[in-house]
Amino acid sequence: MTATAILVDDEENLLTSLGDKLTALWPELEILGTAQNGRQAIALARETQPDIAFLDIHMPGLSGLEVAEALPRDTRIVFVTAYDQFAVAAFERAAVDYVLKPVSEDRLTQTIARLKRMDDANRDKLLELLNGIQPDQASYLSWIRAGLDDTTTLIPVEEVVYFQADQKYTSVMTAQAEHLVRRSIKELESQLDPNKFWRIHRGIIVSVDQIQSARRDIRGRYTLTLKDRDEKLRSSQSYGHLFKQM
Repeated sequence: MTATAILVDDEENLLTSLGDKLTALWPELEILGTAQNGRQAIALARETQPDIAFLDIHMPGLSGLEVAEALPRDTRIVFVTAYDQFAVAAFERAAVDYVLKPVSEDRLTQTIARLKRMDDANRDKLLELLNGIQPDQASYLSWIRAGLDDTTTLIPVEEVVYFQADQKYTSVMTAQAEHLVRRSIKELESQLDPNKFWRIHRGIIVSVDQIQSARRDIRGRYTLTLKDRDEKLRSSQSYGHLFKQM
């Protein structure tokens, strides 16, 4: 994928470091310029019309969040910052990613992969979902925010295979990974589309689309085989009625 970018940070050494890492990890990326404050960033973006803006949040004058508001709608935004408390505000501005400093090559590789996967249609969908625009539908949960160490991950709900309660946390299982969130199964159930997610046990909610088969035992419980994960899930007897519609 050929793409263009601008880099914005008030610390010149961090700009240089980020630029060097991007050049090494993504040789096709063309870096159009750098800026060290918000006003410079907006002027640079208007002049160069980049595909991507890597933005620091804390800068003299305008913050990175304010800069993001002023950028063209089709500019993809990656926030690179030392502060994790702005993640929600960042994603509300349709950020593709939120990376904490110091930026490791492994973490930047994840960001690059995410940018390469995204096209304009996906970004428009992201904007709709983050802004809660779902015409003629209830406002169900569309994204799960999970944080671990220096990484904040935004998980699309359609990628979730199942949720499983684990003491104070809930495990969010996708085809490739497990994430932990501080949300109860009961809270998640109230926010998920019941046509797409079924609670099959006191501590388990499964994506209906991920159910490959359901085998009933003599006690009326069902053992589920999943499409994208190897483990099997067992339902409680009280949720057996769900499988009669399959």
